[in-house]
Amino acid sequence: MAIKLGIIGSAGRMGRRIAALAQQDENFCITCSIERADHPAQGIDLGELLGLGQLDLPISSKWSAKPDVLINFTTPQATIDSLTAARKDALPMVIGTTGLSPEQLATVKDAARDIAVLQAANMSLGVNLLFHLVGEVAAALGDDYDIEITETHHRFKKDAPSGTALELARRICAATKKDLDTCITHGRSGAQAGRQAGKIGMHARRQGDVVGEHTVAFSTLGETLELSHKAHSRDIFARGALKAAAWLVGKEPGLYSMANVLDLRK
Repeated sequence: MAIKLGIIGSAGRMGRRIAALAQQDENFCITCSIERADHPAQGIDLGELLGLGQLDLPISSKWSAKPDVLINFTTPQATIDSLTAARKDALPMVIGTTGLSPEQLATVKDAARDIAVLQAANMSLGVNLLFHLVGEVAAALGDDYDIEITETHHRFKKDAPSGTALELARRICAATKKDLDTCITHGRSGAQAGRQAGKIGMHARRQGDVVGEHTVAFSTLGETLELSHKAHSRDIFARGALKAAAWLVGKEPGLYSMANVLDLRK
């Protein structure tokens, strides 16, 4: 039986891709298309918005039919608002929203006492495997290897470094027992820019229409090992969210991550 899916933020860039891919997947049936009450797409049929023809699924500000699972790619406050409603209705939720504050993350954790919540800043399966691998490699190679993280994104991205690059650094620091706040060097300049032992170099490039590229280099005298991920399309995030949603259905209340979906040991 197809999974009944509710998409919150369905008229947004990620919401549209999730909806389009879910429509192509016989394992899903979209039953709810949710946007904020003042969104200009309110009342428009989701199929027409996607260019797929009439689906008899108007965009609404609330779910009328109870889905099996919700996917949320919206703003931080809208995420918390919809999470509160999902908790009330005992609906599991996948959260792909980024930029959640510490207080909002605490709210997500609290909601997970009553419902199954899967929260991840990056839904790509490949990136989440990379998160796992960089910690393993850093711990195995030790301090003799210099670590440099380079990320590249499109010219319109405003924040730097990317959240994914920061998470890579966090995983390395956790594996090597380093302090994230003191060990990162953001770029280098000047006459005294030589490499300092134990530091992690962080570099951000902004160019063209690059979706997202991340490389972690481990170098010592005589060799370099690089772990890289390149996103060719934003669909990887939508496909990851759908995989996470399918995995989350029927799970006990708790806070889950993409590591659980990939069955990666901590």
